[in-house]
Amino acid sequence: MTNTSEVPLNGASATHGREFESTDPAVYSEYSKKWTELPKDEDGWVARAKEVSEILAKDVVKRNAENKAPFAEVALLKHAGLLKVLGPKKYGGGEQPWSLAYRLIREVSNGDSSLGMLLGYHLLWSTTANVVGTPEQADRTQELILSNNYFIGGAVNPRDEDHKIANDGDHFVFNGFKRFNTGGVVSDLTVLEGVLEGTEHHIFAFVKTQQSGIEFQHDWHNIGLRLSESGSVKITNIRVPWVDALGWSPEKKEPIPDILTIPFATLLLPAIQLVFSNLYLGIAQGALTAAAAYTLKSTRPWPYAGNDRKTTATDEFYILERYGNFYAHVAAASALADRAGALVSSIYSTHTSDRKSLTAARRGELAEEVASVKVVTTDTGLRVTAGVFEVTGASATGERLGLDRFWRDLRTHTLHDPVAYKNRELGRWRLLGEAPEPSWYS
Repeated sequence: MTNTSEVPLNGASATHGREFESTDPAVYSEYSKKWTELPKDEDGWVARAKEVSEILAKDVVKRNAENKAPFAEVALLKHAGLLKVLGPKKYGGGEQPWSLAYRLIREVSNGDSSLGMLLGYHLLWSTTANVVGTPEQADRTQELILSNNYFIGGAVNPRDEDHKIANDGDHFVFNGFKRFNTGGVVSDLTVLEGVLEGTEHHIFAFVKTQQSGIEFQHDWHNIGLRLSESGSVKITNIRVPWVDALGWSPEKKEPIPDILTIPFATLLLPAIQLVFSNLYLGIAQGALTAAAAYTLKSTRPWPYAGNDRKTTATDEFYILERYGNFYAHVAAASALADRAGALVSSIYSTHTSDRKSLTAARRGELAEEVASVKVVTTDTGLRVTAGVFEVTGASATGERLGLDRFWRDLRTHTLHDPVAYKNRELGRWRLLGEAPEPSWYS
């Protein structure tokens, strides 16, 4: 893997003939000098993420409407050091557990859901080699990512046909098309995945993003998560050395059994599902924060309540009741998410040094813990982000306020994979004691 080349970062830029607009990283250049070192402890990391969230929240409605590729916003994440929270200290990382990383995703999502999503996907993809690569590949990849403060995208979407991989001597070659590719446009490295021709074996690899064989279509114009750059991408003749095939023997050109055929190699899936749930939680918390500020300042009491007429909105029974109910459900969902995050951290810390020690049963327990969080955060998040309008009033639907973005963002991502299947999965677990077979979504 080689360093990425410089890319156009502002104004109307072009990628392989297609015009697109992007934000200018210079907007946040002051923070490159403000944050000169990584936080020292958990409280410091959370405070840093909260500060980033508050910065992004100031103009999130405007940026959301403009829908420009978020090079500046990703630069802010880099300045803050948030991309490095999981990485080993020997290469400049924070060496923190996943449980803390999930809290940072939640905090950033509170202020800007798209950037919380990008942070979450980056943290997942940046650990790919740790899960499916050899120890040497994991170490080499971490050094590359952390020493350059790279942002990682991924063109993996499993619902599309897999990328086709051809063997070409000392290299293998990717070709294909993916309908979704979160963060790719603003990434330094991209994770590709496909199936080697003539086999059923999958290969993961990191490649530099800025090269002629990666053609972003710039077609992400959806109702929510507009700055997540989740549009489609065409992959043409991307050549990768066999030594960079994660978990493969470059000499034999075949998977290494003790790396890719054990339960540990499937941990990327529950880990990213919990990324999703913390994204949803952050969005719900952000909606409550924004709604409460509006209610306290602008919501009026109902004037036609007869003898029960109130003088302020905060005296209204139904407003107090709704806020209390929303708060309770978000707090409960947060506690459930924190419990699952602690389990993810425990499994990684216990089994990374001896990957074969993770059993299928233990992996199944983790999957069901994460599925429970997914169900609860989906239900709670949708209810809260739609329900805040009940406690803010008709004027709160104005575009300038942008209170609708929370529901739009949450509704967009909760369609990633049907939560009904998570409910069924949990039902089989509870009634029959059946853990799900590891898949791209469980």
